Amino acid sequence: MCTKMVQVLWGCFLLWNLYISSAQTIYPGIKARATQRALDYGIQAGVEMIEQMVKERNIPDLKGSESPEFLKIDYMNYKLINIKINAFSLPNTSLAFVPGVGIRALIKHGTANISTDWEIKSPLFQDAGGANLLLSGVYFTGIVVLARNDFGHPILKLQDCNAQVSHNDISFSGELSVLYNSFAEPMEKPILKNLNKMLCPIITSEVEALNANLSMLEVLRSIDNYTLLDYSLVSSPEITENYIDLNLKGVFYPLENLTDPPFSSVPFVLPEHSDSMIYVGISEYFFKSASYAYFTAGAFNVTLTTKKIFNNLIRNSQGLGNMLSWIAELYILSQPFMVQVLAREPPVVNLLPGNFTLDIPASFVILTQSKNSTAETIISMDFVASTNVALAILGQRLICSLSLNRFRLSLPESIRSNIEVLRFENILSSILHFGVLPLANAKLQQGFPLPNPHKISLVNSDIEVLEGFLLISTDLKYKTSLKQQPSFHGWEVLNLISGQWRGKPAPWLPVWSPLQEVNRP
Repeated sequence: MCTKMVQVLWGCFLLWNLYISSAQTIYPGIKARATQRALDYGIQAGVEMIEQMVKERNIPDLKGSESPEFLKIDYMNYKLINIKINAFSLPNTSLAFVPGVGIRALIKHGTANISTDWEIKSPLFQDAGGANLLLSGVYFTGIVVLARNDFGHPILKLQDCNAQVSHNDISFSGELSVLYNSFAEPMEKPILKNLNKMLCPIITSEVEALNANLSMLEVLRSIDNYTLLDYSLVSSPEITENYIDLNLKGVFYPLENLTDPPFSSVPFVLPEHSDSMIYVGISEYFFKSASYAYFTAGAFNVTLTTKKIFNNLIRNSQGLGNMLSWIAELYILSQPFMVQVLAREPPVVNLLPGNFTLDIPASFVILTQSKNSTAETIISMDFVASTNVALAILGQRLICSLSLNRFRLSLPESIRSNIEVLRFENILSSILHFGVLPLANAKLQQGFPLPNPHKISLVNSDIEVLEGFLLISTDLKYKTSLKQQPSFHGWEVLNLISGQWRGKPAPWLPVWSPLQEVNRP
């Protein structure tokens, strides 16, 4: 029921976006850039993908009719069936950006080995058997035009296709192979002519099939029980001589409320780097929309019962029990209690060069917990917790981890003595460190999925915080085996914001230190 409701809401949301799209400019929350290095690696990975694809594809039968003079017959109908490409080589292949259009592919001097069954019918005889074809001088050039449809999916179109094979050698097999091979050469020319006519239609058909798969891409992805993430394209790809940019919406929505947040995205520009294959810019807007969506969904509200407090807090810190007992000393508390941390506003996101912070305005409430009566508030106070955000790429996901930097505490007028303020700061610091933040980090370790093609993993990844956005630099690795087990690429060389780890294993996040000193403003 929930899934159907989301689909209906998503359909309405798309229609609304179509209505208003002409009236406003939408800036991307995520920019993904592929450089020439990505294209060069794409040739290597692409050959492997093509090899796998052609072995699985059914190649259309090749039919024709000829009047061979050497046989002195009026006509001979032939058919090549069960065509299989056993091996091929594309030694001279290149990909290049065509500014404002797409990507040009060029293949020269290719070869292919093909096996096939054949049938021949003529007024004098008919026969069938097997044959091998060796194709050489394979040539192809064409431009793959990239655009966007009305639903934010990428679409491809093949333009200026020119494909041909310059030479083929056919070798028959079977009982009469010696006879057929004696007149194989005259048959090669008509077969080659018909084959060349088929090449561009076959390639165009494959591009159309790929388009059908692209139209099924999941551009609205469920992240968890609270939010959805919109990955749709907001504009057609931007193509220059050196790279292609994909502009993705990159906005979070509460699970059942696909309404844009009450603030707008702002433009940002990726730096002109080219050392990595892929650059991904994740704007401050992306994180702000996540903050707003999770706040709207109530995900930032935490309740800790007595059992949770003693299980999760006291086990992690010696002397913390004494801090908690101060509450009893202050309020002569003899019954069980619970603690609520309630977000008052969406956490404030700030991205500055080398620094990613999250300020969380919240209320801290201590309540009695009696079996025979409703909960009664003992004390309620407001605070703002300032946290540092550490970042990592694990597998295909961006992982965040929070650590408390400092907080500002607002106590009621009745208990504002220096001693009581210090006590509550220590108590609240302990609860945040060992109760709330571990719960938050456990959820954050699920990570935010990064856009990446099927069977492509991210390696040699690096993260840099710039003014208003994150910059992820990464290379790609194609997974050749369908049975390959999932692995976490990029972890060995990741760069954490709050600590440089390169070329050595990184510990699992989060790593918690003993209770840190809390700085008061």
